[in-house]
Amino acid sequence: MAIDERRVQLRNTCEAGTGPVVYVMAREQRVYDNWALLYAQEQAEKRQVPLIVLFALGPMFCSGTARHNAWMVASLKEVQKNLRQYNIPFAVEIGEWVKVIPAFVQTHQVGELVFDFNPLQPVRGWRDEVIKQVDYKVVEVDARNVVPVWEASDKAEFAAHTIRKKIHHKLGEFLTDIPQLQKQSVAYEGDIKTIDWSAVDSYRSFAVEATIPTTFTPGEKAAQDMLRDFIEHRLQGYATKRNDPNEDGVSHLSPYLRWGNISAQRVVLEVKKIRNISGDDTEAFLEELIVRRELTDNFVYYTPEYNQVAGAHAWAQKTISEHADDEREYTYTLEEFEQAQTHDELWNAAQIQMVQTGKMHGYMRMYWAKKILQWTPDAQTAIDTALTLNDRYNLDGRDSNGVVGVMWSICGVHDRAWTERPVFGKIRYMNYNGCKRKFDVDAYVATYTVDQESMFND
Repeated sequence: MAIDERRVQLRNTCEAGTGPVVYVMAREQRVYDNWALLYAQEQAEKRQVPLIVLFALGPMFCSGTARHNAWMVASLKEVQKNLRQYNIPFAVEIGEWVKVIPAFVQTHQVGELVFDFNPLQPVRGWRDEVIKQVDYKVVEVDARNVVPVWEASDKAEFAAHTIRKKIHHKLGEFLTDIPQLQKQSVAYEGDIKTIDWSAVDSYRSFAVEATIPTTFTPGEKAAQDMLRDFIEHRLQGYATKRNDPNEDGVSHLSPYLRWGNISAQRVVLEVKKIRNISGDDTEAFLEELIVRRELTDNFVYYTPEYNQVAGAHAWAQKTISEHADDEREYTYTLEEFEQAQTHDELWNAAQIQMVQTGKMHGYMRMYWAKKILQWTPDAQTAIDTALTLNDRYNLDGRDSNGVVGVMWSICGVHDRAWTERPVFGKIRYMNYNGCKRKFDVDAYVATYTVDQESMFND
């Protein structure tokens, strides 16, 4: 099965050389159902050259906690083990992409370089700097979205309703069976450095040692197990239970999707096989997994200022500006937010859930971010604060979904104007009493209230 070339973007005009194909694995930390790896193998087989998978551990990966690094190391060790079955060597290089990738491909006389798609800066900037230094073919493959981001739309879409028809129009073309990886026919005869896993594990700059929750096991097999568990136990009732933070009604797939441990396309294919589940539940889940999730990559890809107030819709920028000087009843520093030291027990509980478990319920993440807007001096400070905390502690942080979740909450991205009020202007408002009408707030707070001194302890 030939890989659909529409999933692939040529990033320079050079011809492929006679040396190996190197796939720079970054966002998609898996071996199975990986369009970027499949494309790289297809090219290697066409030219009868070896295939090498390289993970370049750049500075972006050192901004998380031990939780993130442990997840990444476990994922990459599994990648190495699985690749070995297919006669494909795996290498890890530590350092800036612009230095280590050109050096690696020169050492191994590479003929083509394959990146998996990532819309976030600084990854795009690193990739572009690498391209300037090479004289061989470089491509990027969207292995994240069912409909490749550049095929779904050629612009930043206003909201879900403007991209939904575009995605569904092309879904039949791209929602295909995924071919299986094959054993590589041409083995690489050169030397690949032994991976120093202790150096990889220690490559981080943030000192807080947040534990990995025992309910989440990293890696590709664990992702597949979680998908089966969701289909068997939580897909039924998803439409009604997913918005209650006290219900175990969500898929728990977000960390696995973020780390690329599982393909969203595989998830869609498996869910669509199920016939004994309510159509409302299946439709609600697929709307979130396909339309809403792919909308986030669309926003980040086509919006250079995706994490700035300047990246918001014109109406939102206007209302934010008009209310910039509104008096805040409370203001907190980043450190006070981080330590869950606000006057609001519900907000504190959400922060504690994130720090202690690596995951915050989606409904609470909206409330959490909106209150940061209400309790910081201005909207840009609120964005910076929310993204810092989200990216530092959430297992699914540092990805498009987190960016857009914050921008929706604080800047009304993909939303409409609502009733005007102080501080928020026309940005959608959420409050404690509204949460009480939605779910049992006391039960949630009781679950995630701890001694502040033990906040960050294992």
